[in-house]
Amino acid sequence: MSGYTIIDVDTHVTEVPDLWTARVPDGMRDKVPYVDKDAKGRLWWYLGDRRIANPGLTATAGVGDMLQWPTSYEDMHPGAYDAKERLKYMDQMGIWAMVMYPNVGGFGNQEFLKIDDPELKLACVQTYNDWQTEWASADSRRLLPITSTPFWDVEASVAEVRRCHAMGHRGILFTGEPQSLGLPILGDPHWDPLWEVAQELSLPVSFHIGSGDMDGFLSREKVKHYGKMATFASLSVDIFFKNGMHLADLLVSGVPARFPEIQFVSVESGIGWIPFALEALDYQFLGNRVPETRPDLDLLPSEYFSRNVYACYWFEQIAPRRLIDKVGADRILFETDFPHPTSLYGDEVAERISGGLDDCDPEVRKKILWDNAQALYRVEGPTAEDEARRQAA
Repeated sequence: MSGYTIIDVDTHVTEVPDLWTARVPDGMRDKVPYVDKDAKGRLWWYLGDRRIANPGLTATAGVGDMLQWPTSYEDMHPGAYDAKERLKYMDQMGIWAMVMYPNVGGFGNQEFLKIDDPELKLACVQTYNDWQTEWASADSRRLLPITSTPFWDVEASVAEVRRCHAMGHRGILFTGEPQSLGLPILGDPHWDPLWEVAQELSLPVSFHIGSGDMDGFLSREKVKHYGKMATFASLSVDIFFKNGMHLADLLVSGVPARFPEIQFVSVESGIGWIPFALEALDYQFLGNRVPETRPDLDLLPSEYFSRNVYACYWFEQIAPRRLIDKVGADRILFETDFPHPTSLYGDEVAERISGGLDDCDPEVRKKILWDNAQALYRVEGPTAEDEARRQAA
């Protein structure tokens, strides 16, 4: 029996300070994201004079939290930013592979949309994808990059997806609400070239939470009355439900009908809300006689979900025990969100898995922790040599 029992479908890599400045052409180096300290000595990612991310807040696992985060890279868990250390941590946890998402560009890569220069925007995206590929080369069987797209330009996005697929990337990062960023809605034929290449190359499309317009995410009025952390807790749940809105939009958009083999993944949004969302959507779909006016939608929304959508869970304990059959065991993936503040880390990983899945049949448990992700992301399993190395470590 393998000592590796988990494929983790949502983790993040804390970007190194010179990711862009060391890799873009000389004429762009003063315009790309860079790390500097503020007046209080805290590290921030800047784009021009605007702060866009905090590296310490992306790497609190095992060393801090939202109130006390690492103030230097040396204070972080080394697996946050060092690929070899990430692999060591994965061996300790029995995690064979990890799917990787960004921080600095936003969880939908939307921060780069704010750059005016089209050439610079594209360079920022391509540089990130190249660096992610380089990072994953420590063991490309186990570290699985997801392609960030210049989604504001569909033709460039298709070209970047093809380029990164040739380098071994395993999926496509997209926003679940392009309309919030001044772009056409999901069902607009504008996006068809992207769906076509995703289907052709069998690359799942990820809707990560927080992939839309996040400006003003922390309301000053709420922070004033509720406190910063209470506001953040509330709004974190809001963006889970936002993914529910993205899902409802997708399932009636016509995209799964036009592209029957395409796969979407709702990332970091949990699974407990899905049975209600699907039941409600089917009820409204039939009650409002949608098939009479949309004959292209030849399946119920819940049936499109069962064919075209995956969802990820990590902290939940009720849904894995009671709702797996309502979501579909073939449609659930497991994640840890390492090394983010509310990620599962260390002993929490086994504890949460045990609390949620111990009542499941072993076949169902294996589907959720391994089989579904292995098939979706085309993961090559460990060899006998890998198993021996892990045992010797």
